[in-house]
Amino acid sequence: MSLLVPIALVGAAASEQQEAGLKITVVYNNVACDTALKTDWGFSCLLEGTEKVILFDTGGNGSILFDNMRKLDIAPSSIEALVLSHIHGDHTGGVSELLNANRDLHVYVPASFPPHFIAEVETLSAQLVKVEVPTKVCGNVWTTGVMGTGIREQGLVASSDSGLIVITGCAHPGIVQMVGRAKEILSQDVYLAMGGFHLMNLSQRKALKVMAELKELGVRKVAPSHCTGKNQIRMFKEAYGEDFIEGGCGCIIQIR
Repeated sequence: MSLLVPIALVGAAASEQQEAGLKITVVYNNVACDTALKTDWGFSCLLEGTEKVILFDTGGNGSILFDNMRKLDIAPSSIEALVLSHIHGDHTGGVSELLNANRDLHVYVPASFPPHFIAEVETLSAQLVKVEVPTKVCGNVWTTGVMGTGIREQGLVASSDSGLIVITGCAHPGIVQMVGRAKEILSQDVYLAMGGFHLMNLSQRKALKVMAELKELGVRKVAPSHCTGKNQIRMFKEAYGEDFIEGGCGCIIQIR
């Protein structure tokens, strides 16, 4: 059984909760949550409750991705859009397997991706979107646009009644900067920031500074995982208390 984390539920009966609002399912992660699923270095999550069912990143191994999706009762054919955060293999390793199973996907990749990768995706899916600036995926979901001067990366931003949901693969450009960009795009407070925050090599002092800056930006809840770092995740849990969410593999977050 996956961990269901119901947050921001407003006056809904239990039977209605899973049908209302946004639903985010972490399907690939090196951080564990549901022990029935296989963990592996990388990240992927499924966003539902928007105009399109969106998969954000694919993890590093297509077989593991598909096995976890099967256990979570997620059919590859149900996915309508794929958004890739950055070129690293632990976020793109399952792309070929996914597109071979579902060639109807709209695929959003940073325009900075290598030509050979873009050519492979175009061979498997004619609906490729090369992203540079903030780009709408569907009605209430955008990418941040490509950010960073080193490793180029985009995040996923969804608007909900509770505020913005910001999802990052690794946040190489900086989690604070990516959250700030999300607020600029949609002019809304951030309810939840989740995914990889890439803080694992930061000192405690610098990590605490990042947490303080996220709080200054008004981030109400966090679900850090993947490359955030074990000690840094613990620090987030201490800093955010009941507003911290275990965001490992198999976590299901329902937002209304």
